[in-house]
Amino acid sequence: MSRFKSFDGVEIYYQAWLRKSALPPVVLQHGYVANMRVNWVVPGIVRRLNLAGRSVIALDARGHGRSGRPHDPASYGESRMAKDISCLLDELGLEEIDLVGYSMGATVALLAATQERRIRRVVAGGIGGATLHLDSRYRASGRKALANAMLASRWSIRDPTLAGFRLLADMVWADRKAMAAQALAFHSKRIPLERITVPTLILVGDSDPFASHPQKLQRAIRGAQLKVVPGDHSSVLVKPGFQNAIVEFLR
Repeated sequence: MSRFKSFDGVEIYYQAWLRKSALPPVVLQHGYVANMRVNWVVPGIVRRLNLAGRSVIALDARGHGRSGRPHDPASYGESRMAKDISCLLDELGLEEIDLVGYSMGATVALLAATQERRIRRVVAGGIGGATLHLDSRYRASGRKALANAMLASRWSIRDPTLAGFRLLADMVWADRKAMAAQALAFHSKRIPLERITVPTLILVGDSDPFASHPQKLQRAIRGAQLKVVPGDHSSVLVKPGFQNAIVEFLR
């Protein structure tokens, strides 16, 4: 069990699976409500990368899993999570990594890639064209509705998407007050994607409603590649096509 205190004192939990390799370690950042185990270990992605000879480091995002769980929205947002990644690299003395993020973690990965020079390659999974419009009023109302769903009675939630996130939160024993705080703090500013200069892969499932129009995101990042594989937002994680795409791109 490994932990460190990030830039603002929030404790971040991480785990490493090390292999001897000339290539840099792969850092994995999971999605909203999930944790490293749900997003990366159980689907077999950590094992797949290890079999390919890669060292892997996965962290629980602030508020998630075994990391610190403040309840103030001011402690959250993907920009802070991107800083957590930089603090992790400082903690471990790493000079270069490959970074893979999924869903919320993909936003974190893109933000990190705009400012962190120690990133060699980036995979952004489970997001699409909506990433270009994080500052829309529609998303602001959605953030509030999601926060409310985390705090309400599960049986009172009528929207199927909100009900799905709430069910996942209950299944993984998430701190729902922390989840509500992160929902209110979801990144709401334009990401300066033009600053990303490292090789980038946009990786989505063909039936993923959260990753529609991925071509728009691909075009916004110089030289980015796009890979569409079978699967929806949840099932794609266990698909060989998804896992192989990560391994091949990072090779």
